Amino acid sequence: MFPTMRQIGFKQVMPFLILAAFSIVAIFIPTAPNFSDTAKYSGADIAWVLVATALVFLMTPGLSFFYGGMVNRKNVLSTMIKSFVATGVISFLWLIVGFGMAFGTDIGGFIGNPLSHFFFKGVNSGAPWTFGATIPLLLFALFQLKFAIITPALIVGAVAERIKFVSFLIFTILFSLLVYAPLAHWTWHPDGFLAKWGVLDFAGGTVVHISAGCAALAGAIVLKRRKAHLKGEETQPANIPYVLLGTGLLWFGWFGFNAGSALAANDLAVSAFAATNTASAVAGLAWMFFDALRGKKPSVLGFCIGAVVGLVAITPAAGYVAVPQSAFIGFIAAVISNMCAHWKTKTTLDDTLDVFPCHGIGGMVGMLLTGLFATKAINPAGNDGWFYGNASLFFTQLKGMAIVVGYSFGVSYLIFKFIDIITPLRVSSDEEDKGLDQTQHGERYVQGTLLVDKKGTLEEHEFVGEDGF
Repeated sequence: MFPTMRQIGFKQVMPFLILAAFSIVAIFIPTAPNFSDTAKYSGADIAWVLVATALVFLMTPGLSFFYGGMVNRKNVLSTMIKSFVATGVISFLWLIVGFGMAFGTDIGGFIGNPLSHFFFKGVNSGAPWTFGATIPLLLFALFQLKFAIITPALIVGAVAERIKFVSFLIFTILFSLLVYAPLAHWTWHPDGFLAKWGVLDFAGGTVVHISAGCAALAGAIVLKRRKAHLKGEETQPANIPYVLLGTGLLWFGWFGFNAGSALAANDLAVSAFAATNTASAVAGLAWMFFDALRGKKPSVLGFCIGAVVGLVAITPAAGYVAVPQSAFIGFIAAVISNMCAHWKTKTTLDDTLDVFPCHGIGGMVGMLLTGLFATKAINPAGNDGWFYGNASLFFTQLKGMAIVVGYSFGVSYLIFKFIDIITPLRVSSDEEDKGLDQTQHGERYVQGTLLVDKKGTLEEHEFVGEDGF
């Protein structure tokens, strides 16, 4: 009924065996009672953070549509699943050791003890998180899980159309343990060294976007250029309506991403919500109009990409800056990222979907502008920026950003190189020509079909557009 291990190979068997082993271990983890002291929690805060958690989850399928619509038609499904499969991989990894490494007992300000919350030990009935005293620790862990899921998913856009599926799964695991978890601990754990320095990152400018952008740059360098890129061929987006749909889901989910990071249903959440919408709206327009300055027509892709850049840039600042200043953050981030994406086309760098110019550069711009426009009038727990007389915060942000950029790029580069040693990182030339949908997954993306009358019989043909079949 089943092929033997010799027939299918140990590498194909190993992932299933590892998953089975940890699933069996889970049986023997002691059951802890639910948090019982409900008097110290706020029902309104719990309800809001539950909703925010669901909103952040929605961003991952949104990202799948966003990326899937922009790649070549023969790589749509492979691109989408690489983003979406992180929901499975990271959810299980977070349960075992991920949450402990990010938010567990501090070890030297650098990392959390991975065994402190092994299989969520102490999470279900534990004390609330330091900065979320009105919600259960389990809810905080679930909210943070969604951030951990989408971060490696963002990297897919830079390595699309040429990386093996299994290799990217391995990268997702190693990146989450060696890059994401340490950065989350440095920045968001009260004992993390960046937090102690006073670096401000409300919802993930460094932890999510700079780390993903720099990892994307490393991946693009290690994987080298696609054959189409070497030939100078222009890849047509497979489905622009997918991009529009993905942008809408990302924008909608980002309200949970940023406003949910207040960890309470309060005025700070409302301010972060408003700042998020404003920055994204202005950035979408800025990207589209800046394209027009260079002689392009206003495009769907332009507005969508710009809107996402605005969301990226406002992420570290959302809970620290006022709404008017968020408009400037969105505007300047879109212009700078647009210029970087344009300059990239003049180089040999093959970052397929401009992840580094959009997420890496956008996150850096947001971090630095937080150092300019942060104000205690919005968040007394934060700090005043240079615009309000405190230049030191800007240089603190700059120092923290430089460390995160260097660490994220360096470690990610080594991870990609290591994977390439143990298993091929890139698909073969023939597989690249045929497309990863077919060669990696045995599936095809069909945009539509037409019934064609040939000699009295109806034949079904794949519809690819106005130019033919």
